Amino acid sequence: MTESLSFHELRQRLGMSVDEVARELECDLSTVYRWERGETAPKAHIYRSLELIGSLKPKPVQDAPAGDLSFRFVDLFAGIGGLRIGFQSIGGHCVFTSEWDKNAQETYRKNFRDNHELHGDVRQYSENPDLIPDHDVLLAGFPCQPFSIAGVSKKNALGRPHGFLCDTQGTLFFDTAQIIAHHRPAAFVLENVKNLESHDGGKTFATIMNVLENELKYNVQARVISSAPWVPQKRERIFIVGFREKTDFNLKTLEIPDASKGPKLGSILERHEDVDPKYTLTPRLWEYLQKYKEKHSSKGNGFGYSLFGPDDVARTLSARYYKDGSEILIDQPGERPRRLTPMECARLMGFDRGERRWKIGVSDTQAYRQFGNAVVVPVVEFLANAMKPYLATALSNDAHLPEEAAPDVVQVRPMAEVDG
Repeated sequence: MTESLSFHELRQRLGMSVDEVARELECDLSTVYRWERGETAPKAHIYRSLELIGSLKPKPVQDAPAGDLSFRFVDLFAGIGGLRIGFQSIGGHCVFTSEWDKNAQETYRKNFRDNHELHGDVRQYSENPDLIPDHDVLLAGFPCQPFSIAGVSKKNALGRPHGFLCDTQGTLFFDTAQIIAHHRPAAFVLENVKNLESHDGGKTFATIMNVLENELKYNVQARVISSAPWVPQKRERIFIVGFREKTDFNLKTLEIPDASKGPKLGSILERHEDVDPKYTLTPRLWEYLQKYKEKHSSKGNGFGYSLFGPDDVARTLSARYYKDGSEILIDQPGERPRRLTPMECARLMGFDRGERRWKIGVSDTQAYRQFGNAVVVPVVEFLANAMKPYLATALSNDAHLPEEAAPDVVQVRPMAEVDG
């Protein structure tokens, strides 16, 4: 750290909130806020004190790479860092992070103390990929909304395009492809919703695979993996793995643990007496959800709330959970049901697990959105460990192809041209 940084930049790099700074330095909170807004500048000894405090604070577990493999990776569309945790755990070092959502950035900073700036919209970097450091592995959970069942249904209802015809999120896969084409990492891992395979009659997925295999010349495999063997939630996501050079890695034959032996909700739930009453549904909301379910049940529809107990496995946690919690309500015998708490969501998604502790520094609404949009961390850890020996082999070989062997940067083409 240097005094050339603004107070705001230093505070963010240390992963400290304004309140934490005021408490640690025993300063008036209003003074710290003036530093934060840039109205006044702290003296040099304040910077030195903060650097000392930062060096003494224990780092989160996920900031400590383990193992004998060492490689550099980038984290695109990072969310709150689920993909990062998995590949950091096998020895990876994150050298670049991109995430446009400011609230997700705040959570990311709290849980990862980096020596690099956290960047926003990835599109400016796909236009100039030299701005991204060289790396061995690229991770990208590119936005799934244009390809998800809910997203497609909503856009159809509004008469708006989706998938690759979308003018915004639908093109972000191609921004990812531009970066892969330029840097030629040894491997990449992309993550998306299960429905990506079937969207638009399979044309969207076929287009993605065509770009990765035929235009970028990677050896690519894809597989839908359920989270049920690792966490008490039935969450299915597609993982697309590509190696620049041919390897014996076989995603299809990876032996997934038996989901029937996976954990149940009781393993992540807090004690009843420790749960804030604010998470219990109000009488009005509970009455509304019951009537809504009854109305659709009479029509033969399955819409409505889902109630779970400690011996159950939950449905998929979604980003809309903050609205009413209806997809995963926890039964409270003799009382109205309740939502999961944000920390229970952190456990349900595998962020807070074992010795790993997760910090939530945003509102409940934002926390629910972040976890609902995230990957299940133990699934990524499983995949990273399965890839580890093949990554080691790939990295021990020639780090990059000769420049003349690399394909040109991918040119984004209209979907009609691809279909034709």
